[in-house]
Amino acid sequence: MKSLFDYQVSERLPVRKWVPSPMQIRQYAEASGDFNPIHLDDNYARQAGLGGVIAHGMLLMAQLAAMLTDWIGEEGGIAKLEVRFEQMVRPGDTILCSGSIRARSENILVCDLTVVNDSGERVLSGLAHITINHNKI
Repeated sequence: MKSLFDYQVSERLPVRKWVPSPMQIRQYAEASGDFNPIHLDDNYARQAGLGGVIAHGMLLMAQLAAMLTDWIGEEGGIAKLEVRFEQMVRPGDTILCSGSIRARSENILVCDLTVVNDSGERVLSGLAHITINHNKI
């Protein structure tokens, strides 16, 4: 497996695929305490003009963070994570989390992040600063 030290500017990060299920959204609501009916009640979400239930934005962000931590492993950590939510995510959507290296220094990788749905629409964009632990190599 490639070390974080070997990544250079413009290289792509591994892609994480995720398909949110109604059960996962309900479980996230229970874990987070966010029982807003737009996430749990299809009729309510339709009446609110959303076209149906949507996943929690923070659940989407958690999938992006999981992509990063799977990639980083024990070689580093997420020092900074900024995101912008751009589109709604619905149960059954195929979501792809990806990114690339924007800049690097001796112990920091700056990554541009993108999350798209199965229609190719960007649903989230962001930026991460990854610290590299020198003692883990």
